[in-house]
Amino acid sequence: MLSLENVNKVFHAGTANERIALENVSLHLPKGDFVTIVGGNGAGKTTLMNAVSGVFLADSGRVLLDGEDITFLPEYRRARYIGRLFQDPMRGTAPNMTIAENLALAYHSANRSRFRIGLGKRLLGLFRERLALLDLGLEDRLKTNMGLLSGGQRQAVTLLMATICTPKLLMLDEHTAALDPVTGEKVLRLTQEIIAQDRITTIMVTHNLESALQLGNRTVMMEQGKVALDISGAERDGMTVEELTRRFHL
Repeated sequence: MLSLENVNKVFHAGTANERIALENVSLHLPKGDFVTIVGGNGAGKTTLMNAVSGVFLADSGRVLLDGEDITFLPEYRRARYIGRLFQDPMRGTAPNMTIAENLALAYHSANRSRFRIGLGKRLLGLFRERLALLDLGLEDRLKTNMGLLSGGQRQAVTLLMATICTPKLLMLDEHTAALDPVTGEKVLRLTQEIIAQDRITTIMVTHNLESALQLGNRTVMMEQGKVALDISGAERDGMTVEELTRRFHL
């Protein structure tokens, strides 16, 4: 499904501020994998996400998605296949547009169809149906501007936008870190349900080591731009947070 082959990225090359962000990173995710990624600040977690989503091009190496080489594909074209959520609930949505309009933008973008100001009954029905699953009462607030929602509500809608048409890959960049514990747990539960229902291949960056070992089926640790650990199965099931912390000094 997703393959990174010897991906390298250096920022400020040839200057006093040169920093190796990714060094020969190779990673393969079969379809349906749910991988949690951990590591200290500057380890390369978000840089890896940016390299996959096309925020910048890798200096060398290849990125393949579902068998297609997307190494040099621009970000807006990758967005048709990749859903992404950020830590900041304000990112990824248009605050002055309604919930329905934001969902319509995401829907038409994923389907490569033209966005229309007027929304038909079929689409509105689909949006209400999907919003009802969030259990936040938002199905009756389709005309509410996104900017008027709470952080948790907005992040839940953003999750729905990223998965309204099942993406080939879902990337979650600490998407519950800015929410209060109760709201964060709810958004995380919704995330798990949507991923499981549609078997979406997923990468989730988190600083919560307990969540990293409990969620998904595989955990990757990054350190100094490299993959320092890649565990799954019985090895992962038997690993404790204390052991993970002790081995890599997080």
